[in-house]
This record gives sequence, structure tokens and C-alpha cells, in this order.
Amino acid sequence: MLESARFYEARAKGLGVDFLQAVEETTRRIQRFPNAGPIEGSGIRKRLVHGFPFSVLYAQHEDRVFIAAVMHQHRRPGYWKERLGH
Repeated sequence: MLESARFYEARAKGLGVDFLQAVEETTRRIQRFPNAGPIEGSGIRKRLVHGFPFSVLYAQHEDRVFIAAVMHQHRRPGYWKERLGH
């Protein structure tokens, strides 16, 4: 996520901050409505990051939400699966 923010910031001043704010807003939506994201598999849900080609992948547990990845939608699919501990 931070690498992507640096990339966007290098392209246009303030764009990296916009990216981080969009990711933060997505995580707030996940906190408010954790069941709203469609299930991708292995109990992982996905919410799109508004304005950027990224998704936040997460798992809902009884007392918390685990963010598995902030993933670019067109690069390295599945790289985050090792984070699940399965």
C-alpha cells in the first residue's frame, strides 16, 4: 500500500495522499458494514477502493476484521493467500 502511495505521489503531487485516504475510507466502510463485501473464497471478502484500481481483501471474525491485503486489481493475483495461514 505504501509503495503504491509513493508511486502515485511521484506521478502527481497529492495523489499518493488521495490514494491513502481512499483506502482509509474503504476500511471505514468495512468496519461499518463488514458483511457487504462479496466473498472471494476462503472466507475472504473484497471491497473496491473508490477512484483507484485496488481492492481491500479482508476476513471478518467475531471480534475483529483482518485486512489480508490492499491489492492492485490487475497485478499478482493471489499473492496474499499465504497471509491466511491455511
